[in-house]
Amino acid sequence: LALGRRGIASCIDPSVGLTEDQKEFQKVALDFATKEMAPYMAEWDEKEIFPVETMRKAAQLGFGGIYVKPDVGGSGLSRLDTSIIFEALSTGCTSTTAYMSIHNMCVWMIDTFGNEEQRRRFCPSLCSMEKFASYCLTEPGSGSDAASLLTSAQRKGDTYVLNGSKAFISGGGDTDVYVVMCRTGGPGPKGISCLVLEKGTPGLSFGKKERKVGWNSQPTRAVIFEDCVVPVGNRLGAEGQGFSIAMQGLNGGRINIASCSLGAAHASVLLAQEHLTVRKQFGEPLANNQYLQFGLAEMATRLVAARLMVRNAARALQEGREDAAVLCSMAKLFATDECFLICNQALQMHGGYGYLKDYAVQQFVRDIRVHQILEGTNEVMRMIVARNLLQG
Repeated sequence: LALGRRGIASCIDPSVGLTEDQKEFQKVALDFATKEMAPYMAEWDEKEIFPVETMRKAAQLGFGGIYVKPDVGGSGLSRLDTSIIFEALSTGCTSTTAYMSIHNMCVWMIDTFGNEEQRRRFCPSLCSMEKFASYCLTEPGSGSDAASLLTSAQRKGDTYVLNGSKAFISGGGDTDVYVVMCRTGGPGPKGISCLVLEKGTPGLSFGKKERKVGWNSQPTRAVIFEDCVVPVGNRLGAEGQGFSIAMQGLNGGRINIASCSLGAAHASVLLAQEHLTVRKQFGEPLANNQYLQFGLAEMATRLVAARLMVRNAARALQEGREDAAVLCSMAKLFATDECFLICNQALQMHGGYGYLKDYAVQQFVRDIRVHQILEGTNEVMRMIVARNLLQG
């Protein structure tokens, strides 16, 4: 799937319009995806392997803290650079790249909202992926309505006592650092703070490993807190700032997950292109069928439109523009919806072969489906966009 393998048509070439530096980042990521991820994607999925050593190899290339400051081990790249890298990596294994995007979001939150002591204590080992991070916002009773979360942290001297549980946590149980949103004050978003917990904290435990449709190269578990004593020194920012920290993290997270969708869709277009060329029916290649030609053209058009929208949102977030949050929501909504349609159409073009696990296209379909749900459901993305329009 790497650039140049089959001669990608210029109209869908993801390197078009990039700077020379960005093309180099992209090439490194594509090469890594092709050599270190794609050959093992199916095995990781089938055996539910969390590919720790592969991710550490990726961290050696600077992909463990892509938009984290260099003084604590990060690469210091822009949001657009990050999008380009995650899109490229996702062509090799979408599930693994999606976890890496969540890990990067967590490290950025510590880097951005932590004090100097916290940054230097946590970030270097996370950027190298010696340690891995999980983002803990969703609860069994609060998903889209995140501000209603119930996990509580009661202040006792220079510690907090944490009680509650989180649901659907990527990496849960296998990761080392947990960025947790919890209630330190009254109801609503202003009563939420952000604490960083380390694995091994007494009272921290995990639910069973969830069985999922896709995303099988990363474990998902409930994270449970029973009288966990956490130092006040592990709080990011001020009390009551947690919800703001969570939402700012998610703005970038939405671009990241949309970028992972772009990679899956790009790979699926290439797989469909290949299949239509080699598969024959009624005495001629499927590529000669105008209906399928039109379908492929629509897939390519959706892919390029989604990529442009994601990259536009990435620039807006990097520049700190007022419309950045709503543009991130629009990009996440559009890209994850359209890219799922692309992958699903690619599977359809494979006919019965597309439903076999020997063919990668079915895994892209399974891995990408959840992108329409997490980092804020696409229904919530519509609410954010509509609210912005109507309040404007």
